[in-house]
Amino acid sequence: MAVTIKDVAKLANVAPSTVSRVIANSPRISEKTKQKVRKAMDKLGYHPNFIARSLASQSTQAIGLIMPSSTDVVFQNPFFPTVLRGISEGAHEKHYALHMTTGKTDEEIYNGVVQMVQGGRVDGVVLLYSKIEDKVLSFLQDGDYPFTVIGKPFRDVEEITHVDNDNFRAAKEATDYLIELGHTHIAFVGGDLNLVVTVERLLGYEKALRAADIELDNDYVIHEEFLKEGGQEAVRELLSLEKPPTALVVADDLMALGVLNTLDEMGISVPDDISIISFNNVLLSEMSRPPLTSVDINIFDLGYQAAKSLIQMVEDPKEPTKRIIIPHQIIKRHSCSVTAR
Repeated sequence: MAVTIKDVAKLANVAPSTVSRVIANSPRISEKTKQKVRKAMDKLGYHPNFIARSLASQSTQAIGLIMPSSTDVVFQNPFFPTVLRGISEGAHEKHYALHMTTGKTDEEIYNGVVQMVQGGRVDGVVLLYSKIEDKVLSFLQDGDYPFTVIGKPFRDVEEITHVDNDNFRAAKEATDYLIELGHTHIAFVGGDLNLVVTVERLLGYEKALRAADIELDNDYVIHEEFLKEGGQEAVRELLSLEKPPTALVVADDLMALGVLNTLDEMGISVPDDISIISFNNVLLSEMSRPPLTSVDINIFDLGYQAAKSLIQMVEDPKEPTKRIIIPHQIIKRHSCSVTAR
């Protein structure tokens, strides 16, 4: 016979309503009582029926995750597993499940979001990106649906709850670091220009050059996908220039790995011949050869705060709009050195 809330309440010597509140993690219940009830649940092997609770409360107890592109491409980049760990932790604390969109094209992803939302499968969604043009975000806004964005929204910044780094400042500091090492021929390898993060980092790079009275060379700015292959294509193009750069600001560690591999194949030494600084500080940046100097953007925290903020909005529709800026720092390793030119 299945264990019920009444069985748990009897063993814990509390009312059944108290058990329900403990399951919902209500702040009205003391930590001492919560521990007593959870101990009784464990002893009896009781597992809350979240489906039944959802039907009763008109809540799915789930949040949706919207990817920037097809999952087979997305999961090639370590950024996404890390940010998903953060989202999962934030959701787990409040007993929310995760529901992920799938689709190979923007249109398929959009249709998946519409079905997810209109089908009542989730209570709210997290966008794991911010694009300049994005009909998914417009759809969520028009429907007044709870959502948070990882990244800075291109429009309506004050009206959309989002979690971001100061990407402009981070890119400026990364470029400044190379300038301090004596580099004046610095290239920028960025991602898709429809992504706000790419634009923000490009602007920070340009600001650093202007502040140092270094002329901006358009040939030094390349945009590719946030993939290893993107970095490989970019570095070949840059090194074919009449005056190749002595340093690179690469907007993503996976791209930087592609850069390193290509340079190694060409017999070009890092950092002796060319310096590299990248972004994200994922594990591969530490394990690469040489280990990459990288801007740590605290990816886990981006996901955790996005989930936490969304659930606050779901549970309290009057929750004010938030802009949460996650700090960053440059982790110096061995891919940058003083220029020999």
